[in-house]
Amino acid sequence: MFTATSEYALRALVQLARQPQGESVLGKDLAERAQIPANYLSKILWSLRNAGYLETTRGQGGGYRLAKDPERITLIEIVRLFEGVTAEPGCLLGEQHECSDKTPCSAHAAWKKVKEAYLHFIRSTTLADIGEPDSSGKIKVARKRATEVSKRKR
Repeated sequence: MFTATSEYALRALVQLARQPQGESVLGKDLAERAQIPANYLSKILWSLRNAGYLETTRGQGGGYRLAKDPERITLIEIVRLFEGVTAEPGCLLGEQHECSDKTPCSAHAAWKKVKEAYLHFIRSTTLADIGEPDSSGKIKVARKRATEVSKRKR
């Protein structure tokens, strides 16, 4: 559901979130770890730095590092940076009229559920949630979602 640019940005940021706090990574090393073409990544990193998500340092020990705590960076922030208003999907069929509960397209009911789940995920998930697996090898976000569901059932 993401553009290649948004996906690459998220992959690079997750790699940076895995670094010990304050430690920098060279752009070429980050490109290799995140499996992103280096030239493409340099443009993405420039945008992330200008938006305040990254800090850069030159010289020995220089490179890129997160400027914010990964627990404070949601996926929607990054996706919006690269995709703008299209980060939040509209009508699945691209209907000309305002697709809503009052004037639905033929896919509206089913798409609405998928869209709401997707938006909830990217609005509530942080880089820290997807950055590191827990001791069982499962990504933290899966554990977080299970906790949220069990709280709602109570």
